[in-house]
Amino acid sequence: MARLISDKYREWEIECEERFNRLKEAEEEINRYFIGKYGLGDELDPYVADKDVTIRRADVQREIKSLISYAVGCIFGRYSLDCEGLCYAGGDWDAEKYATIVPVSDNVVPIGRQLYGGDLTSLIADFVEKVYGTETLAENLRFIADALGGEGSPEEVIEKYLMNGFFHDHCRIYHKRPIYWMFDSGRKCHLRALVYMHRFTPRDLEILRDRYLKMYTDSLNSEAAELRELVMEVPSTERPRIKRRLKRIAEQLGELEDFGNKLSAHALENGIDTDDGVKLNYEKYSDVLEKIKP
Repeated sequence: MARLISDKYREWEIECEERFNRLKEAEEEINRYFIGKYGLGDELDPYVADKDVTIRRADVQREIKSLISYAVGCIFGRYSLDCEGLCYAGGDWDAEKYATIVPVSDNVVPIGRQLYGGDLTSLIADFVEKVYGTETLAENLRFIADALGGEGSPEEVIEKYLMNGFFHDHCRIYHKRPIYWMFDSGRKCHLRALVYMHRFTPRDLEILRDRYLKMYTDSLNSEAAELRELVMEVPSTERPRIKRRLKRIAEQLGELEDFGNKLSAHALENGIDTDDGVKLNYEKYSDVLEKIKP
């Protein structure tokens, strides 16, 4: 049955507002009781400001970011639509828990859509389609994009958030102890991919290097070859622009080569020990991971 996320959000918004008002009324009733009991009517007001009510109202952007975070959890197998609560955080993997959304098999999910199949943006869209229906997919993606804010198609807005905002929101919610790790080649390329810490093995680094880094490198090399042929055919006024792009590609290829060497070195290591905790394990790979903001 096709469903709209906007309708579900409005239901949640009404529920949150009702709970908020009930709690506010209860707190004000308690205040009136004690003000009356101790004769403080001339000194105190039973009124409770909205900002002081100890329950949150619905916020569309916050709720949509939470939905995306849950979808990421289903994509990696941390959660499942087919069972309640936490499904996998280490230990024995039970494939029977996953029927509606089958988690990725390789535990490496790139973010950009330009080169890769099975990227995170596409997998989020697949999640929305399976949960809410094919007929409403376009409208639901538009609602998600509008809640996130930004220009472009829904897929472009969602990808921009996944690329630049998701990890930092995740770190804030998890108090700088992320369980989804973002590998990042550096500022020139921003080859980025997520892995789930509780499924992490050195094999993930080999996949990232041999599959996604190679795709990016091959694409840049092909573009450079075409530009080198083109530079001699275009008017002289166009050549500086092409040469600047060739210089930029050379810098990007250098960054990717350095990133690949680091991945290769880490792939020879023993991986992580979850008993060491997130912080210590994250620091082991800090030279290939997105920095956690202070």
